[in-house]
Amino acid sequence: MPQVTVLINGHEYDVACGEGQERRTCELAGYVDSKIKELVGQLGNLGDQRLLLLASLHLVDELWDYQEAGARGTTKAVDARRAAAIDALAERIERMAERIEGGV
Repeated sequence: MPQVTVLINGHEYDVACGEGQERRTCELAGYVDSKIKELVGQLGNLGDQRLLLLASLHLVDELWDYQEAGARGTTKAVDARRAAAIDALAERIERMAERIEGGV
């Protein structure tokens, strides 16, 4: 299984990903990093665990907004691929948070 090194809030993490998903994983990590930078700008550096938790909540909130908009029919089309990517991202964030909590 391929592995990439991503940079989140100045820290490097080795992340396993699916074959051919290396670039996508790095792009998703960049999006997470941008969310964390936004949080740091708003709240200061609260520590990696708390920042990852808050970023996860923000990303899941975005996902739910997409899903609710689609359920209400208020968007022309909900991009299923984007929703799936956000789901995958949320799962990866949770795994990263578990690694950080476990000291790995």
